[in-house]
Amino acid sequence: MYKRLISKKVYLNTFNSKANFTGKYLSAPKCSFNCIRGYSKFNGNYNVHSAKKYDNNNNNNNSRFSLFAAVAATVITVGTTAIITSNKSDASFLSNTSSVLNKPPIDPKEVVKHNKPDDCWIVINNVVYDLTDFIAKHPGGPDIIQSNAGKDVSAIFNPLHASDVIDKYIKPECQLGPLKEPLPESYICPPLTPGETAEDVARKAELRDKLPPLDSLINLYDFEYLASQILTKQAWGYYSSAADDEVTYRENHAAYHRIFFKPRILINVKECDLSTTMLGTKMDLPFYVSATALCKLGNPSEGEKDIARGCGMGEFNLTQMISTLASCSLKEIVEAKVNDKQTQWFQLYVNADRKITDNLIKNVEELGLKAIFVTVDAPSLGRREKDMKIKFDPSKTPEITNEDKSHKKQQNTRGASKALSTFIDPSLTWNDVIDIKKKTKLPVVIKGVQCTADILKAAEIGVDGVVLSNHGGRQLDFSRAPIEVLAEAMPILKEKGLDKKLEVYIDGGVRRGTDVLKALCLGAKGVGLGRPFLYANSCYGKDGVNRLKEMLADEIEMNMRLLGVTKISDLKPEYLDMISLHARSVNVPKDNLYQEVYIPSTTVEFLDE
Repeated sequence: MYKRLISKKVYLNTFNSKANFTGKYLSAPKCSFNCIRGYSKFNGNYNVHSAKKYDNNNNNNNSRFSLFAAVAATVITVGTTAIITSNKSDASFLSNTSSVLNKPPIDPKEVVKHNKPDDCWIVINNVVYDLTDFIAKHPGGPDIIQSNAGKDVSAIFNPLHASDVIDKYIKPECQLGPLKEPLPESYICPPLTPGETAEDVARKAELRDKLPPLDSLINLYDFEYLASQILTKQAWGYYSSAADDEVTYRENHAAYHRIFFKPRILINVKECDLSTTMLGTKMDLPFYVSATALCKLGNPSEGEKDIARGCGMGEFNLTQMISTLASCSLKEIVEAKVNDKQTQWFQLYVNADRKITDNLIKNVEELGLKAIFVTVDAPSLGRREKDMKIKFDPSKTPEITNEDKSHKKQQNTRGASKALSTFIDPSLTWNDVIDIKKKTKLPVVIKGVQCTADILKAAEIGVDGVVLSNHGGRQLDFSRAPIEVLAEAMPILKEKGLDKKLEVYIDGGVRRGTDVLKALCLGAKGVGLGRPFLYANSCYGKDGVNRLKEMLADEIEMNMRLLGVTKISDLKPEYLDMISLHARSVNVPKDNLYQEVYIPSTTVEFLDE
């Protein structure tokens, strides 16, 4: 028994003869570090599978994770492989369940024989698939499949994939049939939790059960801090990472601090109206949820569905932009809406196989989404180093016979971001955008525009709008902050008479209602937020999303009154002092909360002995 400091928290640790960890939390000085520098290495695998659902009105909304600590304390044994997940079927996950389950059952002994790259069977939710021909096409790369050939990969697959992905990419003849009985426990893969120790799992489970009541959270930074403490290193690394030195990520936010207000006084501001119009649709609020991938990394059971629910709860409906790379199917997310007045948009990554893209567009139209946002700033995904350090690592599984070691070494540096990148076509051009516009009657907006010249080009080809964005600082480091591009571009658009023909949106770095107001004053039609809603959803699910929405709406309404305006259309550049915007070296007021929750990337570590 000994005391151990874990991320500035003191625990009393006990290991029994089987090296099972139990930890009693002793003290909790506030801490901003999710990623402990020296990752301990355990040879055993362990279960972090959730067991409980959200309780809508309970302060302890995340009790579904309360079994984490118990599992971690009982299944980890050093030097041996522990058994983790149940083999319980989730037939609802498969849209072609009836046809697959009507095939003859397959014996587990037969499955485990097909355990090589050139003869690769896997089990997902009690159904057997032959992925031999699919390995090379897998958007996440071949390693994760090859390393688990002949195994049940349900615990790896479910948090990272939409429910309809199998039908989209796996041929019917490769969907072999139901599993006759569960595989041996040693052939059931644990969830991917790279970089986590038993202590991490137990600590985060305890913190999830101690999340404060929602009404005690008063700003967006509260969600970010809580998420940094309870998310797995993999989820936090993917959500929070940005490109290279993360200069642009920080500048996106810092640029707002170089803009000040010039409020007017003695104006009747008793009634304030936050509603506006975007792409021809009346909206309750001037901001929206920007598209983010893999929501199930933070909210394993509900993912993007809880964002849809939270957007429709309460007094206001909030627009949700749905990612091509969502971890729930588009149909599931659309059906999760809680009322018919909710608006949803679709963010489109254009696939190299244009038939896939055409089918996506058709599906978007059939499901009633209101616009298509084509992402154009990701011909290649940026070097997101925090994510790369917490990589999808197949090293805990047996070596693959005759595998090319140099290839494995290269693939082993891929983080969650890189695992998604092969879905995206790097050859996308303006002509492709024109072609997409011809294929749909929906408004088409291009997302990821970063200079005035491209804004003018977008207006020339006739798209309905642009989103000024640098992908949340995740692409080219030292790209300018979108608010700076907005300030430069809008006067030129007005001069050319294009400001009424092309709607301009903005995202990146927004954490306050004052940030939203500054963008609206400069001419933005709407303002997107991505990470804050990820963090709220990860901590509290739909209730967190609704709470964040209400927080930001309250901030906007209060500051509109203080600024001397009563409706969104009143917001003009005249309310802003812009003199310091372009002076990037100027001292700005320190944002203590932003600095407190920001976690930088770290340098490489020596191996443990």
